[in-house]
Order: sequence, then structure tokens, then C-alpha cells
Amino acid sequence: MKCSQCQAVGLEPGFIEDAGEHSSGYARWIPGPLQRGIFGGAKRFGRPRYQIDAHRCPACGHLELFAPRET
Repeated sequence: MKCSQCQAVGLEPGFIEDAGEHSSGYARWIPGPLQRGIFGGAKRFGRPRYQIDAHRCPACGHLELFAPRET
């Protein structure tokens, strides 16, 4: 994989941590605009969720994010 910012090769794989209350430990991407529920949280019911894979460039630190698979 090549960095889209500096073109360096060899991006380091990783993930974005979600350490919030009742979290699954990793962040997810949900398609569509953010809609808030009655208590201010994001409405997620019935919407697909995708795991976020992050790749970090060792040369410039830029993160490339991908959401390839549904969780």
C-alpha cells in the first residue's frame, strides 16, 4: 500500500480505538448522515456498521482509513 500524501510504501496496519462507555473497543463507520435520538446519541438501529481499518504511514504519519467489511 502507498501513502496518498507522500507516496511512501509500507503502511502500518492498525485500528481506531473506541474507549467510550459500553463501547466494543473499536470504531465503526455507519453510512448516511448523523441523526440524533431523543437523548442526543446517534441513531443506529437498523443501519449497517462497518469496521474501520486504519493504516499509518511511517514516513509522514498520515492515516488512511478503510471500511471494507460489515460487522
